Amino acid sequence: MSHPAASIQAPSLQGHHRQGRRPGSRSNLLVLNLTGLTEQATRRIATALPGAVLASFPYGMGVLGPDAEATRRALTGLANHPNTGAVLLISADRSRLEEVQDRVEGTTLCAGLALDSVAHDALRLTAEGIATGARLMREASRQCRQPMDPADIVLAVECGLSDPTSGIAANPLIGRIANRVVDAGGTVIMGETLEWLGVETQLAARARTPAIAARITKAVTRRESLAVANGIDLAGINPNRRNIEEGLTTIEEKASGSVAKSGSHPVEGVLAYAEPPSHPGLWVMDAPSYTPESLTGLIAAGAQLALFSTGSGNSYVSALCPTIKISANARTVAALDTQIDFDASPLMTGADPDIMAKALWAEVLATFNGAMTWGEVTGEGNEVISRFGEAL
Repeated sequence: MSHPAASIQAPSLQGHHRQGRRPGSRSNLLVLNLTGLTEQATRRIATALPGAVLASFPYGMGVLGPDAEATRRALTGLANHPNTGAVLLISADRSRLEEVQDRVEGTTLCAGLALDSVAHDALRLTAEGIATGARLMREASRQCRQPMDPADIVLAVECGLSDPTSGIAANPLIGRIANRVVDAGGTVIMGETLEWLGVETQLAARARTPAIAARITKAVTRRESLAVANGIDLAGINPNRRNIEEGLTTIEEKASGSVAKSGSHPVEGVLAYAEPPSHPGLWVMDAPSYTPESLTGLIAAGAQLALFSTGSGNSYVSALCPTIKISANARTVAALDTQIDFDASPLMTGADPDIMAKALWAEVLATFNGAMTWGEVTGEGNEVISRFGEAL
C-alpha cells in the first residue's frame, strides 16, 4: 500500500504503444467469449494460459435493439482496448465472431475460433484455443513500453461501498487527479447515473452546452422513474444497508460525495454504455450504478486505468484495466491491507491535500508503468457487460 510519507517523486509515463490506438498500461492477452454456448470452453482456454485475461458475454444471439448495440460496443471496446495486446475471440456463432473481428483486425493482434468450425466439439475448441492463444500471448509479450504523453490517458473514476470518508476525502482526492488528467489534455469518464441524483442540477451546470445539461438531468430522471415504476424504494437499495450503517442515510448524501470524484472541469458530453469519448476532457456515462457493470462500461469505453474509492471495502476490480483502490477510512485501510492500494486516511486528520494528490499521482504513474495493484496480485478481476432489455 502506498503511504504519503513514502517518496512521491513521480516517474516518467510509459505505455505499450499501439497502431491506431491509444497506448496501454498493460499488454494482455484477452480471451473474449462472445456467446453463452462457448463460455465454459473459453474459461478452460484462459485457465490454461497463465496471465491471460478472461472476459465473457454469457448470452446468446437473441439480444435486441439498443441492448444489441450496447453489447457490440462493449465487446468491440474490450477486444480493441488499449490494454489488449492481443485478443482471442471465441464464439458459437460465426456471424458474431466475424462482426467483432471485422471491427478489430488491423488495429489489434487478433484470432478467432467458432464452435461450428470444429464440428461443435467443445474439447477440440478448447485444444485449438489453447494453441492459438499461446501463439498470440508470445507475440503480445514483444510489445515493449515507450514514453507516452499524459494526454493519451483515459481515466475511469468509480466508487463502491462508500461511507462519509469517501465524500469528505477520498472522492475529492480523486477529483484532483481527474483535474490533472484533463489539464494535461487527457480524458476522464465517470458513470453511476443514479448516484448523480440530488446533485444533478449542479452537475448539469458544469455542462459544456445546454443540450448536454439537459441530457444529464434527463438521464437521472429516467433512472429514478425506472425505480419508481418497478416499485423500488431507493432507501435501503441505494444507499444500501452497509452505506447506511456507515453513515450515509440518503441518496442525495451519497451523490454529493460521489460526484466529487469528477473534479471541477466542464462536462463534455453524456456517453451511452461502453461508448468511447470523441475528444478529450471530462465525460459522464449514463450507466448502471452497480460496480461490476458500471466499471466494465467505463473500461470498454477505453479507460486504461481506474481510480476506485471505497469506505468499508469493495474487492471488485476490472480484469483488463488496473484498478487502484483508495480509502480514507483508517479502519478499512488497516483491516484490508491486501485490498487497498492507496491510504488516503491522513486527509481525515489534516494532511495537506496537495501533498496527498502528488502522492496519488505518483501511484497512478507507477501503476500505468507496470506496478501491480492488489486486485491484479490477488486475481480479483472480472468484466460484466450490462444488459438492457428482453431477448428473443
